[in-house]
Amino acid sequence: MTFIKTSLAILSLAIMSCGSANVDESSSSKTETAKEAKKMMEAGYKKATVIASTKEGDCPYTLKMEGDVPYLLDPINLDKSYKSDGMKVWVTYSGLRMMNRCDNATPVSIKDIQKRAE
Repeated sequence: MTFIKTSLAILSLAIMSCGSANVDESSSSKTETAKEAKKMMEAGYKKATVIASTKEGDCPYTLKMEGDVPYLLDPINLDKSYKSDGMKVWVTYSGLRMMNRCDNATPVSIKDIQKRAE
């Protein structure tokens, strides 16, 4: 009987230690992502998602800017390698003094854009 209890205790410890290793890896990955986000924001980048649309009055591609109040930007110089619906990016941009090309977004010129690892 003691042998069975000891075996179960050892098996339980082995199973729990395997689970905690996965938690540590996940936690490490989240920490790296948080560090990257902090570094990018300190450098002036903002989080955005590329949105593709075929609706009349919409821009073909907009950047949905993340934050407390999300808003849409119309990037007039978006490179074709970033024209992918749902792509997560880091972006820096300058506002433009020109008429809007679409109903729901403000025109901007992209200074720099990078894919996000999220």
